[in-house]
Amino acid sequence: MRNLADNIENFIISELLGESDEVILVQRNELAERLSCAPSQISYVLSTRFTPDRGFVVQSRRGNGGFIRIVRVEKKQTVDEYEPTAVEIVRRFVEQRMITGREGNLLEYMMKIIDVDEKRKKEVLQQALKVLQSSSRR
Repeated sequence: MRNLADNIENFIISELLGESDEVILVQRNELAERLSCAPSQISYVLSTRFTPDRGFVVQSRRGNGGFIRIVRVEKKQTVDEYEPTAVEIVRRFVEQRMITGREGNLLEYMMKIIDVDEKRKKEVLQQALKVLQSSSRR
C-alpha cells in the first residue's frame, strides 16, 4: 500500500515533470486541492523528496498568490555548484525549529557583520550552535 507522500511524489514527477520539462511552477494550495491533501503535505514531500542530491532544486516565493518552482538538474551540478551560505543555514535552522527566531536573528546578524570568508563564518556558526545547544540542555 502506497502512502500519501509516495502518491504526491509520483504525481509531481509523472504529471508535472514530464520528460521534456526541466522547470515547473505550481501553487502549493492548488496542488494540494487537486490531490485532496493538506498544503503542508505538499511542502513535506517537496522538502524531503525533491532535494539537490536527488536532482531537484525547489524554490518558493510568497505573496501575490505565491508559487513553487521545481527545477530538474543534474545531480553532479547541484551538489558541486551550490553550497548554502552561513546566513542560509541559519534561516534553515529557524525554519526547522532547531533554534528560536530570536537566536536565528542574532546569528544571522553576526554572520553578516563578521569580516571573514564564508568558510570561517560556517566554522563560527558551528561553534555558536554548540554553545546554544549546550545551554539549552541545562
